[in-house]
Amino acid sequence: MELSDANLQTLTEYLKKTLDPDPAIRRPAEKFLESVEGNQNYPLLLLTLLEKSQDNVIKVCASVTFKNYIKRNWRIVEDEPNKICEADRVAIKANIVHLMLSSPEQIQKQLSDAISIIGREDFPQKWPDLLTEMVNRFQSGDFHVINGVLRTAHSLFKRYRHEFKSNELWTEIKLVLDAFALPLTNLFKATIELCSTHANDASALRILFSSLILISKLFYSLNFQDLPEFFEDNMETWMDNFHTLLTLDNKLLQTDDEEEAGLLELLKSQICDNAALYAQKYDEEFQRYLPRFVTAIWNLLVTTGQEVKYDLLVSNAIQFLASVCERPHYKNLFEDQNTLTSICEKVIVPNMEFRAADEEAFEDNSEEYIRRDLEGSDIDTRRRAACDLVRGLCKFFEGPVTGIFSGYVNSMLQEYAKNPSVNWKHKDAAIYLVTSLASKAQTQKHGITQANELVNLTEFFVNHILPDLKSANVNEFPVLKADGIKYIMIFRNQVSGFLFTIYHLISSPELVVTESCFFIYSFTAAEIAPFVEILLTNLFKALTLPGSSENEYIMKAIMRSFSLLQEAIIPYIATLITQLTQKLLAVSKNPSKPHFNHYMFEAICLSIRITCKANPAAVVNFEEALFLAFTEILQNDVQEFIPYVFQVMSLLLETHKNDIPSSYMALFPHLLQPVLWERTGNIPALVRLLQAFLERGSNTIASAAADKIPGLLGVFQKLIASKANDHQGFYLLNSIIEHMPPESVDQYRKQIFILLFQRLQNSKTTKFIKSFLVFINLYCIKYGALALQEIFDGIQPKMFGMVLEKIIIPEIQKVSGNVEKKICAVGITKLLTECPPMMDTEYTKLWTPLLQSLIGLFELPEDDTIPDEEHFIDIEDTPGYQTAFSQLAFAGKKEHDPVGQMVNNPKIHLAQSLHKLSTACPGRVPSMVSTSLNAEALQYLQGYLQAASVTLL
Repeated sequence: MELSDANLQTLTEYLKKTLDPDPAIRRPAEKFLESVEGNQNYPLLLLTLLEKSQDNVIKVCASVTFKNYIKRNWRIVEDEPNKICEADRVAIKANIVHLMLSSPEQIQKQLSDAISIIGREDFPQKWPDLLTEMVNRFQSGDFHVINGVLRTAHSLFKRYRHEFKSNELWTEIKLVLDAFALPLTNLFKATIELCSTHANDASALRILFSSLILISKLFYSLNFQDLPEFFEDNMETWMDNFHTLLTLDNKLLQTDDEEEAGLLELLKSQICDNAALYAQKYDEEFQRYLPRFVTAIWNLLVTTGQEVKYDLLVSNAIQFLASVCERPHYKNLFEDQNTLTSICEKVIVPNMEFRAADEEAFEDNSEEYIRRDLEGSDIDTRRRAACDLVRGLCKFFEGPVTGIFSGYVNSMLQEYAKNPSVNWKHKDAAIYLVTSLASKAQTQKHGITQANELVNLTEFFVNHILPDLKSANVNEFPVLKADGIKYIMIFRNQVSGFLFTIYHLISSPELVVTESCFFIYSFTAAEIAPFVEILLTNLFKALTLPGSSENEYIMKAIMRSFSLLQEAIIPYIATLITQLTQKLLAVSKNPSKPHFNHYMFEAICLSIRITCKANPAAVVNFEEALFLAFTEILQNDVQEFIPYVFQVMSLLLETHKNDIPSSYMALFPHLLQPVLWERTGNIPALVRLLQAFLERGSNTIASAAADKIPGLLGVFQKLIASKANDHQGFYLLNSIIEHMPPESVDQYRKQIFILLFQRLQNSKTTKFIKSFLVFINLYCIKYGALALQEIFDGIQPKMFGMVLEKIIIPEIQKVSGNVEKKICAVGITKLLTECPPMMDTEYTKLWTPLLQSLIGLFELPEDDTIPDEEHFIDIEDTPGYQTAFSQLAFAGKKEHDPVGQMVNNPKIHLAQSLHKLSTACPGRVPSMVSTSLNAEALQYLQGYLQAASVTLL
């Protein structure tokens, strides 16, 4: 693509179409851009457009498109084609920093993210001048530029918070510290001074505080792995200034917005995080600063209001206290009874209260509220932080803290009793307090595994939880009902008698529906069996509630119920699959809830499995119900759903016992189209589906679609060339060898082996070797040991001996998996006992080492060592907006044993085969075994012979 005005205009028009809400206009435009993005200069056209376009919407769209393009394509995957030509890579890195720093903030953020993605792959080895270019910009004095650098540095370095320690990582961090730490510290001090200079200039302070937030985030990232020597030497500078910033008046830069955290709140919040990091990880070095920070953060907590905009600040400040109070050598700061009382009264109780803002939050988006509350992802909420502080204090002061809070709990419950309709929030806070006090150790599956013995959980449940759950009015106090269900979930080992509540509440307001559905995950089959009809009816009815049409908790509960109930759902299956298909069609128009979609497909798979297990002929009914929706998904190229559709089709096809129906055969040629295989998320599902075709209809394919066999082998060739997908190529090849009529693949066999040897020569990995060993042994079982020897030696004289000596004998111990080991054992047994050249040629010297290696496969531990230089990229880890493969658990393929009917016990099979060989050549086998096999292996072999009741003649 030329960097021409005509191409810029064309690109502009297609970018505009990608913003159109009409899928009929938007999707073709997205497809076009996807089809041309592999062309040289495409990314440079995007950068030119976002620099020169007069239309700000197009500039932003171009920046987002560019970032996503980089995300999809920048990483170079070994054995995969380079998706961005080297000239474009060089041009991008030469221009992107300057372009990012000279762009408006909205575009700057997108380009900053793109630099971070590039940096993750190329920095520092392939982009050594990046840091120098960034640090030099600190001298500009232009805080728009400086903040752009800081934002990019934060995006680049924040991964240090999550990476595992390694020499390579620490080398990179040291390089960054050497170039960046001193300029960052100088910038920090200069920015603090400018804040004093411009103390009365609100607009200047906003820019400066934005810088300080980013500087504080960078401090956290650069200190996370270990305490760098530079920061230890300069700790006083950083801590004194952090303390000063913490004590700034909250009214500074005050806005009328009560929802959105302001710059000062965000800055103080990050400083609390930094202080907590040092208190937890570097307490010895931080010890002398700690009392000042405790005092400052305490004052901050007691002077900060209940507005939502302070939530992050307050929760981080409380988390700081929680992290400090758990550590033995800070115990003295909290042991005074007045201190404990003050913390409970002024920090914990006020932040446990359910505010009007919290009520609005779950009314507006109860699903998100539930996710945060029940799954523990509400780590930045006041309540969660207050709970953590209670647990932290209870570590050393359980008795005094329980005593203090018991009084508060009783007081709150008394207030509730005076006027429940007005004071219900007091009871909510009381339940939360009791839950926090009592929970010492917890797992999601089993609830509380260690409880505070000073709290009577059963008594509290009977007196204060059960009445709300038994209330006839399901719409009354939904939050308290939700609290009750959560209480049962957490203390399910301590309380009982609750099942009736779930079915009673499941058609009430959405919050309680979601809580109830979440709770169903912990039921047993016996517990829900008596309620099948009402449970299924209410679960699908719940999907029709306003705001619940794609509630992932409801769909997960449907899936879980199907899984538990099994054949009990069969009487209702016609209605259930109709409702699921309707839901599938509706959400396929615009897939937006990945978890909901996944559970929906799991529920569909369960319906098929359960019903067809009882009545295999019912598969036709499922095909009639689902194929219309599947056709629409495939025709509209709904990328998120295509891997799921292929998995469900595999399950359906595998249910057929005879030939493949014509409806499937019509699809077969389309499955070989290269475009489908370009998306990594499709590959496992497509291979599985092709395997199903081969297992169920190899004769049909050989006769009716013989011209498609080269296409099938072309797919194998593509997969085998990739380190990430070569195992999928072997899955396909093994199915071809096992199921296709031998004459249909005769002409291709030699070329298959040549391709495998080329890959072995160019890029030998442990994973490839293991797959190769399974394949050649399967080939040996299918076509015979002599055929394997002949095809090897037909490619190159004496190659059979080289494969035995260099691959099979030394590497067979690496094979893993029971079926895989069995295939190799049976294959090697055939080589030992059914291959005449092994007894009568120069290959005879390898006979005993091969037998020794087979006995090792039976008796020695698996060799799971992998060379250090081997690095595999998991499909799920490949970057970019490519739909990752999501395995459907209930579409899972049963483990297939291709030698199951032939061989039951491979050790007995070896003994019997050796006996048969010894009868054909008397005296030779015992002689070879006794003179060359080591004593331990010989002992094992004698055991096999004894178990098989045979001897060697």
